[in-house]
Amino acid sequence: MGTVFSFTVRDAPAPALRRALDQAEELLHHVDRVFSPFRDDSAVSALSRGEAVPERWRTEVAEVLGLCERAERRSEGWFSARHSTGLDPSGLVKGWAVEGAARLLREAGGGDVCVNGGGDVQLHGGPWRVGVAHPIRTGEVAAVVESQAGPLAVATSGTAERGCHIVDPHTGAPPTGAPLSLTVVCPTLTEADTLATAAYARGAGARTWLAGLPRVAAFAVEADGSTWTTGEFAGAVPS
Repeated sequence: MGTVFSFTVRDAPAPALRRALDQAEELLHHVDRVFSPFRDDSAVSALSRGEAVPERWRTEVAEVLGLCERAERRSEGWFSARHSTGLDPSGLVKGWAVEGAARLLREAGGGDVCVNGGGDVQLHGGPWRVGVAHPIRTGEVAAVVESQAGPLAVATSGTAERGCHIVDPHTGAPPTGAPLSLTVVCPTLTEADTLATAAYARGAGARTWLAGLPRVAAFAVEADGSTWTTGEFAGAVPS
């Protein structure tokens, strides 16, 4: 998926954990094979070319596309897996894959589990502390999200790591008035990932929309360095 994944597990039996770590790694590679828009042999690329999905992948592809459609409806069209260049469910798939990997580790007996996929994190158990990278001051954190008992997910969208890669799905252009960094906190990473993507694509309307969502908190850093929060965001901002 073009990024780094890490696993942190506490209180798990060693043999079962080793098997689960192997399974989690294989799951992530499998998801990349099936859903990457950058691989000619993926199911996503086949669909973009108007071809049928191989039978062995149809169930999971149908699940992901269904989740994408649900996210598009919930976001009033600001999240979309369909773009001018074809199908690209990347805004949902990474969170979905990380969530699945974390589930495997929990099922193996992991009491406290943290799976980090390129800065997007799924937590179970606790306590955990997750730093939100500052988009202006390299090497610093803008806030720290604390979780005592999970499940909790933290997803960030913005331009600091990958430049401008999220566009307004209605125009295909970069969003107007979007913050430099926008972090969403909620129970599952599939949801957090899509909400962060949709909110960032809304640009200046992100704060009002996020404030109206139940069980969701958000933190943003604007271009001038100012910050704002919505919901019950309890992240401690370092001095």
